[in-house]
Amino acid sequence: MHLVVHAEPTDASLPAVDYRWDADTEILTARVRAKGVSEGLDGSVELEGGDGWLTLDVTKGRITAVEVAVWPEVRTVSGLVAPDAPAATATIPARASQPGIAALEVEAKGLSAETDPSERTIHFRVGTLRHERHVRIAADLILDLDGHGRVSGLWLLNVPPFPES
Repeated sequence: MHLVVHAEPTDASLPAVDYRWDADTEILTARVRAKGVSEGLDGSVELEGGDGWLTLDVTKGRITAVEVAVWPEVRTVSGLVAPDAPAATATIPARASQPGIAALEVEAKGLSAETDPSERTIHFRVGTLRHERHVRIAADLILDLDGHGRVSGLWLLNVPPFPES
């Protein structure tokens, strides 16, 4: 199963992202300051792949938070730079056959992560899907989409450093 989003270009200003590290558990949460009105799925979507997973909180079809509770192996890549991505609204539609769904689990064939040396840019790859386009859905959050609108990656930008113990 894949996570499909409907992405439309927008001229509206993008919402900010608030990051929070939990020093005890190493959980990173990126909360999007939601804006606008939409319709779609309400609940959470878990992108699982091998030894890691991402949880997306979704409200009325919009991604309102990304939580990394179980990290895949993270590879440091010198020169990792986020792609240019146009501003867009991205909606995860609700399925008529599943009204009131609260959680959706999407099993990826793999989940991997890479970061720049400063660990301020983190790129998660979902499965083996190819990136066809990139859309910026929040000031510091970019989705990679394949040619069918399926999520194939996610970028967290300007991530604050992990807190010192």
